Amino acid sequence: MTDRLPHEKGFHISWDQIHRDSRALAWRLDKRGPGPDGGWKAIVAITRGGMAPAMIIARELDIRTVDTISIKSYDNQTQSDTQVLNTPDPDLMGDGTGILVIDDLVDSGKTLEVVRAMYPKAHFATVYAKPKGEPMVDTFITGVSQDTWIFFPWDMALQYVEPYRGT
Repeated sequence: MTDRLPHEKGFHISWDQIHRDSRALAWRLDKRGPGPDGGWKAIVAITRGGMAPAMIIARELDIRTVDTISIKSYDNQTQSDTQVLNTPDPDLMGDGTGILVIDDLVDSGKTLEVVRAMYPKAHFATVYAKPKGEPMVDTFITGVSQDTWIFFPWDMALQYVEPYRGT
């Protein structure tokens, strides 16, 4: 091989896989909300990674109110200071009771820590979780090691790959 990945381990997620894993997260969250029937009031997706899982979960759980919170914590593949760029409707959010906050991944937990401080009673769910971030999430589907870099389908493009032994 000529080039190594920028991180020690790479975990490639396809569109099919994120769909299956997001549906599994929806099933795990079903009937676990604070509503009388176990329902949730709304979903808030952490942009941008949480948007695709939130859409799938909203469909599976028939949740029609979906909003976003914009947090910037990465510059490409480098983690930086967490910055809140946009917040959901305050009347909807309150203290977070009945709100599902969805993200694709919890890594260090810094992003969820900021959002949890804003909405302490919300339920935080991610599709994937790394050990450092696990304490910040209430529900997740798949754990991965801290040194794994997850390549999501929205960050990738299909292209020809040179055979391992070259041409």
